[in-house]
Amino acid sequence: MSEKIKLSIPPVVALHVRPGTSLESRLAGCDAADAMEPFERVTLLFCLSKDADPFVRSLALERLRQLSEEVIRSYADSEKSHPLVLESVLNMRAALPPAWVPEEAAESDMPDDLSEGEGGDPDDDVPVDEEGEQFISKFKISQLMGIGEKIKMALTGDKEWRSILVKDSNKLVSGSVVKNPRMTEGEVLQLIKSGIQNDEIMRLICSNKEWIKSYKIRKSLIENSRTPVQNSMRYLATMSEKDLAGFAKSKNISSVVSTMAKRLLLNKKK
Repeated sequence: MSEKIKLSIPPVVALHVRPGTSLESRLAGCDAADAMEPFERVTLLFCLSKDADPFVRSLALERLRQLSEEVIRSYADSEKSHPLVLESVLNMRAALPPAWVPEEAAESDMPDDLSEGEGGDPDDDVPVDEEGEQFISKFKISQLMGIGEKIKMALTGDKEWRSILVKDSNKLVSGSVVKNPRMTEGEVLQLIKSGIQNDEIMRLICSNKEWIKSYKIRKSLIENSRTPVQNSMRYLATMSEKDLAGFAKSKNISSVVSTMAKRLLLNKKK
């Protein structure tokens, strides 16, 4: 992630990071951080982790990785904390690569063309642990984010971020999740079956040619009352006799779709 981040820099931090500060002072900042309050400590180490000098960067990154849970929680609870700084620190503590990159880019040691595999996302069938510490941390971060930050994270974030932001009340945010290139068929199916009420998300799913190739997704879309009728009618023509029979009897779908299912079933039996 290469965007510039505007931080609130306390005077005690500025002593070590302001333009023109000597290398000796910047290195001393890594040690001085230990005696600072959580907000100042995290802010200083984060700034130094972006230093032009590789030794300063390395030392600051190591100190960031060693931060205690208590310090991180205190930083997260501060009104002045920055959500993307907190996300970066969480990534480092999770032993991910030290560079400032979207979390999903470092989720696997396998090359991109192999990690997806035949079944898509390697943890496609693994449910998100909404009670896990990392999920809760990300949920708290999301509450601090502005709309623009949420949209960027929705477009690039990992499975936990997608699970959080797809439920956002802002349709620009939740709709961006469906545009995330790492969104899997498993997640799409889960969304459709969850009875989601967001028409924009349903429209985006229906317009995705790759997802519509999936029989399971087409079937689930027919079963979802939020799917545009014209789309459901089109998908009906691709259904098996068994599923058409089920739709013909179903009271949970549009009567128009149910009637069309009966006609298609009769034609198949002729």
